[in-house]
Parts: sequence; structure tokens; C-alpha cells
Amino acid sequence: MVDRETLRHNFAVVRGKIAAAEQRAGRPPGSVRLLAVSKTKPVGVVAEAVACGQVDFGENYAQELRDKSSAVSGAVWHFIGPLQENKVNMIVGKASWIHTISREKILLAVERRAATLGIVQDVLVQVNTGDEPQKNGLAPGELDAFLRLFADTPHVRCRGLMTLPPFDLDPEAVRPHFIELARLLAEAGTRHLENVNLVELSMGMSGDYEVAIAEGATWVRVGSALFGPRLPKTGEP
Repeated sequence: MVDRETLRHNFAVVRGKIAAAEQRAGRPPGSVRLLAVSKTKPVGVVAEAVACGQVDFGENYAQELRDKSSAVSGAVWHFIGPLQENKVNMIVGKASWIHTISREKILLAVERRAATLGIVQDVLVQVNTGDEPQKNGLAPGELDAFLRLFADTPHVRCRGLMTLPPFDLDPEAVRPHFIELARLLAEAGTRHLENVNLVELSMGMSGDYEVAIAEGATWVRVGSALFGPRLPKTGEP
């Protein structure tokens, strides 16, 4: 488990790189927010990260997010993993943001739960820019029709787009995927669709977040550069 001083150092390094990338891109300071990916990390580590001034945390597993959100104060939670219909009740009302909406039945399940709770759930729509069959997300050509579904979900508000591009050790190799997501956001934003306010781009991880910032990311999802290698996950009931 990463110790306190190492954790503070890692956060300082990543925040410094984000600020430098903003400056290189001619973007205002603070226009990019750091989402610390805390999946599989113990509650104590998350609490230490909060003590380092980190606010936003991303979790991939519904039960883990539910449990950590009850155990750690001062954190804002983001769900960034594939969402199953039977896990929606664990997430809505606990996660301030859901980054991975791409199926109509999940969108409608989130709407039902949010309506029951009397809240409006902020979400991002996931786009599979790499056309990888093993990953969730809409094909770019499906985005327009999907965004129109939000006209019928008054308790779910679309705030932007997210992508998880094909893995590559070379950050430049994934740049085209970031460019494509930014293009899709700008194009869809001209349509003024009901209940859709496309201002957020969730893209970029530990190995490529500086490139993502250059192409317009507003959220960068960073895990291993902060917390070290993630622990194995044995499965979620």
C-alpha cells in the first residue's frame, strides 16, 4: 500500500503535469479536473487522498463505490465502470456522476431510480471510438439517436462524453481518439437537444492524460500514477 508521503508526492507531480499541460494548450488554469481512480484501493488510502486535497474519485465496481461512499467523507464519487441494470440502485444517489451510459435500458433504469429518489443524475455518454467489441460504448454514428433519448429522462441529465480508447504505450497513438471525441462533442452540441448540455470530456488516463488535455479533456482519470499498480479484483457479487 502506498505510504502517505509517496501519495502526497504523486498527487503533486500529477497536478503539476496537468497545470503544465493546460498552459501548453492555452487553457485556463483549473479547466481540467483530476479524477483519482481509486478502484480496489482501501478506504484508508482514499481518506489519505482526501487529506491531500483530492475531491473526486472514480470507482469501477458498484458495491465498492457504495461501501466507500458511506465510509469516506469529503469525497465526490464518479462511477466509471460498466453499469449493470441490477446494480443501478447501488450507484444512483451515491455517485454524483456516471461516466459510462451507452445502453437505453440502463439509461431508463437510472431514470427510474433517480425519479424515486427525487434527484437529477448527471451522466456522460460513453463512445467506443476504437470500435473494440470487448468494450462498452456507442459507435460514433449511434450518438445522435442516443442523445435524443434524454428528452424522455427528466431525472437524468447528459453533461458530456467519455471514451476509453485502445490501449497503447505511445500516447500519440491514442491522440486521434481524443480528437474524435472532442469533434463529436462539438458537433452534437450544435443540435441543442433537450436535457443535453455537452460541456464535459472524460478522457485520458495515467499514460496519456497530457495528450488528452491538449485535445480538450475536462476530466482526466488517473489511477496508477497516483496510487501505484491496482490490486487484483476477485469479482463482485
